[in-house]
Amino acid sequence: MEEQGSKQFSFPPDSPPLSVIAAAKIAGIDLPIQTSSSSSSSSSPTLSFSNGLKLHGTNVILRYVGRLATIRNFYGHDAFHAAQIDEWLEYAPILSFGSEFENACGFLDTYLEKRTFLVSHYFSIADISIWSGLAGTGLRWESMRKSNKYPNLVRWYNSVSAEYSDTLKQVTAFYVGKKGLGKPVAAKQKEQKSVNGDISDKAKVASRPSAEVDLPDAEIGKVRLRFAPEPSGYLHIGHSKAALLNQYFAQRYQGEVILRFDDTNPTKESNEFVENLIKDVETLGIKYQKITYTSDYFPKLMEMAEKLIQEGKAYVDDTPREEMQKERMDGIESKCRNNSVEENLKLWKEMIAGSERGLRCCLRGKLDMQDPNKSLRDPVYYRCNPVSHHRIGSKYKIYPTYDFACPFVDAEEGITHALRSSEYHDRNAQYYRIQEDMGMHKVLIYEFSRLNLVYTLLSKRKLLWFVQNGKVDGWDDPRFPTVQGIVRRGLKIEALIQFILEQGASKNLNLMEWDKLWTINKKIIDPVCPRHTAVIEERRVLLTLTNGPNEPFVRIIPRHKKYDGAGEKATTYTRRIWIDYADAECVSVDEEVTLMDWGNAIVKDIIKDQDGNITQLVGILHLEGSVKTTKLKLTWLAETSELVNLSLVEFDYLITKKKLEEGEDFLDVLNPCTKREIAAVGDSNMRNLKQGEILQLERKGYFRCDVPFVRASKPVVLIAIPDGRQQSVLK
Repeated sequence: MEEQGSKQFSFPPDSPPLSVIAAAKIAGIDLPIQTSSSSSSSSSPTLSFSNGLKLHGTNVILRYVGRLATIRNFYGHDAFHAAQIDEWLEYAPILSFGSEFENACGFLDTYLEKRTFLVSHYFSIADISIWSGLAGTGLRWESMRKSNKYPNLVRWYNSVSAEYSDTLKQVTAFYVGKKGLGKPVAAKQKEQKSVNGDISDKAKVASRPSAEVDLPDAEIGKVRLRFAPEPSGYLHIGHSKAALLNQYFAQRYQGEVILRFDDTNPTKESNEFVENLIKDVETLGIKYQKITYTSDYFPKLMEMAEKLIQEGKAYVDDTPREEMQKERMDGIESKCRNNSVEENLKLWKEMIAGSERGLRCCLRGKLDMQDPNKSLRDPVYYRCNPVSHHRIGSKYKIYPTYDFACPFVDAEEGITHALRSSEYHDRNAQYYRIQEDMGMHKVLIYEFSRLNLVYTLLSKRKLLWFVQNGKVDGWDDPRFPTVQGIVRRGLKIEALIQFILEQGASKNLNLMEWDKLWTINKKIIDPVCPRHTAVIEERRVLLTLTNGPNEPFVRIIPRHKKYDGAGEKATTYTRRIWIDYADAECVSVDEEVTLMDWGNAIVKDIIKDQDGNITQLVGILHLEGSVKTTKLKLTWLAETSELVNLSLVEFDYLITKKKLEEGEDFLDVLNPCTKREIAAVGDSNMRNLKQGEILQLERKGYFRCDVPFVRASKPVVLIAIPDGRQQSVLK
């Protein structure tokens, strides 16, 4: 095969063929790589030979590598095994399609239950192809690995990873990030043509995955990041983006993430928030190296503050807060700015003691009061606050500001890159200047856009208002954008991760629709969640089937017709069945309808009361009828004493405006009705639902079990899960 001469391997930079790169490295085959910046991501990888011949396509080149390798049976022992390997190469791309990812993982998990390798008893390019497909999805697969949902697949994946550890780590570190923050590669979109027949620039951009995003000056194995929430509330969806991006970059550069609590404001913080933030971070699957607290560094921060005072880089100011704010806006220097070092140290000690004089003071950095960037106009470093700290009690009467503590602790902990949302952009210069004044090493800031969602408040101060005023049940209320809130409402963490990673580390400010997130969620839950039946309690109507069974009987049927893993349920069949009033209103006399999971029936009589309300239907079974010919497909429940009382709960947004304008008060746009409860009855199998279990009520939508069955008099509480399409699931 070597008579073709020297080789050159090229591929689009945003769509690297991981399987080919990994296979060549494992086999020790030299494929000089030349990424083509001019190629679109729809271009095929190309292997060019010095004699002018070329091979195109990932699998074609992968088979070539397999044949060329000296590794025994790398492309099969015989023609049959080679054909089996080909099947796996063709199957691997399914892992790149978001909606099929979990189904594919389930299939692979079952297949690998009693197998060490995909084909026969040896490692082959089939294993590399599937391994690369999983690794290429980045955090999505990493979150799955921790869930214990696919133990056989994880065992196989870990075995391959361990066997070829150095090579595969090198490949993923350099190339997984080029696939758009671990985002599954989208299916090739249809090319949109402009009037003159050429593909428009917008279409070209739309058909590409997110471009590669690099951390500046990052070195493999030397990147250290931190996720630093303030423990003044629960983790919300906006924080999730920061947490996941930190994890993504740490994995890509084989670095580490520190979870640090920025606990510098005892007035707002508590151990409850610390405990729940840890819980939420672990729910997201974030792997942190250790937990630290800014309060651990209070002694060193005070030493640094005193050092800056002595060097004339900080001063104590007793200007009232409102007056100080006005002076900063107008670029007016404080009357205290030129106090002597001795005077500043004296007042600093008054602050430390929390004396009456000290309580009127703050410590400010002496930067530049005329700088156009107002964050550099002598920012506050320390304030007095004689409130007990949730970790260290009443030891201190003064606390550092975030602006002072963050650059110090970042440098002290050896952080290489600080990820911050772009809302802090104007304070980046301040961050660098403070580190410079402190004489500490420079930590590079990497910006990303804040995640904003329609009809959503992400300010912890505003969310706290809803909690304190009893407008919600707590920080885990399903109306809240907290991780615990959206999980309680039925969002799968895999959907949240996919939603966030699809945006990548973009710096563009976008107002996102919740519908997109719930649509992703539906694609994840629909293939696997069990189906049950419920009838709305209000005015439910009895349908008597005159030729129905004289004695009730039970059939065991699947809870999900296309997914055996959902298990089975018992369905009771009787002459008298309940249907929704809304369905009864749609039926005409002598109309043939389909009773789902049973067969057809013909309605012979509609009985109404004096007000014209339907009270009863009478009909006959017509099981030989075709379900294809009926217009109405009705859900129903047998009239038995085994039915389960349900409370179906649907939530709405907390505010009525998509986006608050600058200075607009959220209290002016509160939604007066954010919760709706509907009584219903459900099939007897719903006694076995577990808290957190997700199900579909036929023709009513998706729900999460919030309160499971306890006793007959206490209803099972089901929370409606939006599906990204319907305005209301309770119709």
